Amino acid sequence: MKKIGNSVSNILCCSLAGTAMLSMVGCKEKTEPQKPMNVLFIMCDDHSYQTISAYDSRYINTPNIDRIAADGVRFTNSFVANSISGPSRACMLTGKHSHANGFTNNKSSFDGAQQTFPKLLQAQGYETAVIGKWHLTSDPTGFDHWDILIGQGDYYNPTFIRNGEKVQREGYATNVTTDLALEWLENGRDSQKPFCLLLHHKAPHRTWMPDTCDLELFADTEFPLPETFYDNYEGRDAAAGQRMSISKDMDLVYDLKLADKENEIHSNPGLEAAGRAIYNKMDSAQKAAWDAHYDRVISEFKAANLTGKALDEWKYRQYMRDYLRVITSVDRNIGRVLDYLESKGLMDNTLIVYTSDQGFYMGEHGWFDKRFMYEESFRTPLLMRLPGGVKGDIPAMVQNIDYAPTFLELAGASVPQDIHGCSLLPLLQGKEWQPNREALYYHYYEFPDEHAVRPHYGVRTEKYKLIRFYGDMDKWELFDLSEDPNELHNIYGKQGTEQLTDSLKTILLGLQKQYGEEEYIESAAVDEK
Repeated sequence: MKKIGNSVSNILCCSLAGTAMLSMVGCKEKTEPQKPMNVLFIMCDDHSYQTISAYDSRYINTPNIDRIAADGVRFTNSFVANSISGPSRACMLTGKHSHANGFTNNKSSFDGAQQTFPKLLQAQGYETAVIGKWHLTSDPTGFDHWDILIGQGDYYNPTFIRNGEKVQREGYATNVTTDLALEWLENGRDSQKPFCLLLHHKAPHRTWMPDTCDLELFADTEFPLPETFYDNYEGRDAAAGQRMSISKDMDLVYDLKLADKENEIHSNPGLEAAGRAIYNKMDSAQKAAWDAHYDRVISEFKAANLTGKALDEWKYRQYMRDYLRVITSVDRNIGRVLDYLESKGLMDNTLIVYTSDQGFYMGEHGWFDKRFMYEESFRTPLLMRLPGGVKGDIPAMVQNIDYAPTFLELAGASVPQDIHGCSLLPLLQGKEWQPNREALYYHYYEFPDEHAVRPHYGVRTEKYKLIRFYGDMDKWELFDLSEDPNELHNIYGKQGTEQLTDSLKTILLGLQKQYGEEEYIESAAVDEK
């Protein structure tokens, strides 16, 4: 194992300590007010950066999402504060870490009385709307119009709540959500006001149900296994203890659509029942298209009688095919929205943002889902197109707590001092960005839930990551991301890493103090015994 020299550790400690101080005083400074500009904030659920061709061309081509990057910027170091749906959305709305906005896990209920950027934009004269997935339990506040899915929502014939009234709509959720957004843009808003539209798709959340027109896509595509697919989790007890393995935890009926008519394929009883119930929600035309595809898949699966690694790899390929089919629909609908904006002359006065509420595992470490502070789930895609702004890649380390102050500064509104994030507008304009972060803070709380990912917090710099798992598992992990980008080798406690570890713990404590999460400081300062 390569040793980390003392000089590197000392330099890191000094530079990060300076950055932490700068973040506290620098990112609240407000530039000159900008002319009010519309905001279109498009967010999908669980869309991995690996499956956007602007980031990674191995799996799929996403020409419409890529249009945003081609005409704007691609953030190459974009991360979340808590990699799970509801909490991530709360961070986005408030610009604050989970403990400060009160929504730490999906069992919480969002306090709609608190300060959010839509409310502050309303006060600035904006008309605001949220359409699609909400997933924050309480009703939306701060919106002139809301039309949201119930909970996770259904892919087929979903029920929405439109300004408090339930409405079931026929069709495929991604198409329906886009239809509702375009209808609001065309007929539902006051065209004399700037608008902020949150267009939030359910897709590609589990169970990755494609639109009927996309069912045959990728049918013959063979996807190479990720190099970490058969990770043995050596030295990483939390990784070994999770329950989101494609091999062990991906359900044949619920996830992989093997609900056979003969009722011969059985899986987890609860998930199997849910998988069969999903099918029953379709109308006759949808079922006919579904059966034409999946009955053949089921027949071939039965005939193959797979076991062991052959079964694991079949599950991976089937997962990838369905997931990418769902992404194809997302991309097609993004194209519809961009075409509408162009046809109405709105491209020159609208900030367009595309992101996901977190990253996702496409078989890396043998997993699906998210939650961990490891790169695939901690990272999230972020593309922005600002009229008159710069184009190209932005390598600065940014986080989803930065969206709220960005929209506020764009609107010429003051950014409240209690917001944790920093406006990205200077970066979009090609100006100096005072925070110039070299460290990010992360905290995941939800346990045990169905995937058994231990609660943990940590810091990430450009080169290193320090993670502390707590609760029923008291463990530290340290990774050198430049030498070990797949995060396979935990070097915490290894000879030669002592000063580096102390430096990163100092930064961890500093960020916990800065963000007001003092209750974890004492435990972070004590080495595991």
